[in-house]
Amino acid sequence: MTSIQLETPVTGKYTQPTGLFINNEFVKGKKGQEFEVINPATEKVTCKVHEATEEDVDIAVAAARKAFQPGSEWRTMATADRGKLLLKLAELFEKNAEMLAAVEALDNGKSISMARGDIGACIGCIRYYAGWADKIHGKVITTAEGSFNYTKREPIGVCGQIIPWNFPLLMWAWKIAPALACGCTLVLKTAEQTPLSGLVAASLVKEAGFPPGVVNVLSGFGKTAGAAIASHMDIDKVAFTGSTLVGRTIMKAAASSNLKKVTLELGGKSPNIVFEDADIDEAISWVNFGIFYNHGQCCCAGSRIYVQESIYDKFVARFKERAEQNIVGDPFHEKTFQGPQVSQLQYDRIMDYIKIGKEEGATVETGGERHGDVGYFIKPTIFSNVKNDMKIMQEEIFGPVCAIAKFKDADDVLEIANDTTYGLAAAVHTKNLNTAIKVSDNLKAGTVWVNSYNLLHWSLPFGGFRQSGIGRELGKAALENYTQIKTVAINMKGAMF
Repeated sequence: MTSIQLETPVTGKYTQPTGLFINNEFVKGKKGQEFEVINPATEKVTCKVHEATEEDVDIAVAAARKAFQPGSEWRTMATADRGKLLLKLAELFEKNAEMLAAVEALDNGKSISMARGDIGACIGCIRYYAGWADKIHGKVITTAEGSFNYTKREPIGVCGQIIPWNFPLLMWAWKIAPALACGCTLVLKTAEQTPLSGLVAASLVKEAGFPPGVVNVLSGFGKTAGAAIASHMDIDKVAFTGSTLVGRTIMKAAASSNLKKVTLELGGKSPNIVFEDADIDEAISWVNFGIFYNHGQCCCAGSRIYVQESIYDKFVARFKERAEQNIVGDPFHEKTFQGPQVSQLQYDRIMDYIKIGKEEGATVETGGERHGDVGYFIKPTIFSNVKNDMKIMQEEIFGPVCAIAKFKDADDVLEIANDTTYGLAAAVHTKNLNTAIKVSDNLKAGTVWVNSYNLLHWSLPFGGFRQSGIGRELGKAALENYTQIKTVAINMKGAMF
């Protein structure tokens, strides 16, 4: 059996694929292994899905390689037609938006309103790259009389893609859309905690009309299927979003196998800086969104909050009030803002950090404990009086927990904000344009928001400095991840035309 009937409060019953999506079909894993998918809001088993092992990765890679061979339907397809297939996929996402959002909420635990936002961003992302499909080209380069030189941007080949559990469908779209626009084929592994929505989306790939083997979606574990993708000798490039620790492992595997190209979007410990001249109500609203959005399970979460000392006390008091207004609970309640953490493991990890913060001497302004009796819910947690060398200020917690500290001036905050191994994102809240530009220019971060937070867009490149990653997702920059440049140099003097 490779599908079952499940039900959500929003959509009622729907068909949930449970097999591995290989060559445009849902199939059982070769070893017949399955694993349980847990609903994080109830702690109950939602269903079982088939587990991909090394053998299944080999089969999926062979399908992707066949689809990429010269003369195949995919390789000979006009670039504009590739774009049309992506547009069709976006249309199917739009047609099934409510169902996809419901599956995302069921699978991940995020609120249904947040899930709807994710699906809207998926649609925008896929449509954006559909527009790029026939606009990827090279250049003519003049060097000397009698020579004709040009470059071509060719698809890099078979791509392995490994996505995380915090934004299952959004990361699915971020990875698949630019790869397909460039003409690559791919084998994508979803996170073992959240395989359901990616499998539903895979069924739309077939419905959209993509040739067999172009897109393959596997459910499996990082230590088996993920490791097999990273080290596979017939995969030309691997893209990974997840922790810095796992990113290092993937990079080593890629290097020691066939030296496949690598892009990594990794962890962060992003500073959110509030100056005394900021609109305090607006700043608090964005700071709240910056850390508690998606239950704090966001790589670019603004978890280190620095407030200028003249407004520190007022800010902490007002921010506490705002955080306590966040509605934590059932993901399918329309007013819910924060759902449960994704798993028992993640819940325990976050609670351990809260314990460490208390032991280190930081002050719990609010939260710091479980919410309710069932599900992996944690109250929005604010630590104040935090020193920069404390673990809760230095290490990525990946949950609804933030740490607040004071700063004196721009030079002071730049020094402490950059005192981290990460460099994914940051934010500055001020009414002074000079301050905004000076601080933004000197922050070691791939994205800096000014008077906002978490405003990601498919046309804007996203990625990190330092240990937050290699390469960029989104925008035109993402196309570089999935193409390689070929130079053709013709000696016209010796040509027989």
